[in-house]
Amino acid sequence: MKILLATDGSEYSEGAAKFLTKLKLTPSDEVSILYAASWVPVISEWESFYVDFKSIMDKVAPRILESAANILKPVNAKITTSFIEDFPDKAIVDAVVESDMDLIVMGARGLKGLGSYIVGSVTRLVAINSTKPVLIIKQPQRETSGKLRVLFATDGSAHSGALAGILSKIPFPDNTEVTVLNVMFPALADLPERFVLEINDRIKEIAASTREADARESEKITMKAREQLSKRYPEITEMTRFGDPSEEILKAAEMLNADIIAVSSSGMRGIRGMLGSVSRYIMNHSRCSVLIGKVR
Repeated sequence: MKILLATDGSEYSEGAAKFLTKLKLTPSDEVSILYAASWVPVISEWESFYVDFKSIMDKVAPRILESAANILKPVNAKITTSFIEDFPDKAIVDAVVESDMDLIVMGARGLKGLGSYIVGSVTRLVAINSTKPVLIIKQPQRETSGKLRVLFATDGSAHSGALAGILSKIPFPDNTEVTVLNVMFPALADLPERFVLEINDRIKEIAASTREADARESEKITMKAREQLSKRYPEITEMTRFGDPSEEILKAAEMLNADIIAVSSSGMRGIRGMLGSVSRYIMNHSRCSVLIGKVR
């Protein structure tokens, strides 16, 4: 597997590097460490002047790259480093395409206070614009020990199927626990169930039959995902929830103490879908790391 590790020398980026040491990387795998920075003029209240960007980067960039490379010394993969003078999000997305990488790994530089789990602008732009999967490592999972717990949220679509393929290729530890989750958006979601059921027996029958049909469909979806992942992961459980996908995925992750939520970038299907808003919401509000699947 070819992995691009984006770094900026921060504790968040180096946390992502530490996470990679937990993977089962081999000499056939490659980790490309990329540091990108754009030239910005420095302005004081007295005058505007330009900083010799190149001379600074000649000294700083190698130290940033070396720091990340030192963290990855325990892994068996081939390690390369590079510096690009460009806007970081653009440089990362372009480098992935040019080098045909399989996965982008980034640390989440969160905002402070109430927005502490909301990812920074560079990470967000890469996740939105990249044509390849993006694994966003958040602070609690930087030094995960013990079994890795992955929550795979699927809606049965081709996008989710592609994400299952990605999960099968990422060299997570063999004892990784995977939970396959499907969230069904209730047909009568706009009407509080306790009031609907008080109307008459016919409504009760409709509500019950609809829920049963949704449960059967959900079972098919989770079973299909299980079959896709079973050759790679021995420990797989299935779960169905009813409600808003964004909320139910986060609740399930909290309940399972998940280390990573894996969700496709397409959102949920049809008129019930969020057209990508589910993955964006999860990316911004999840306490744990997030893997966002992409389909070219």
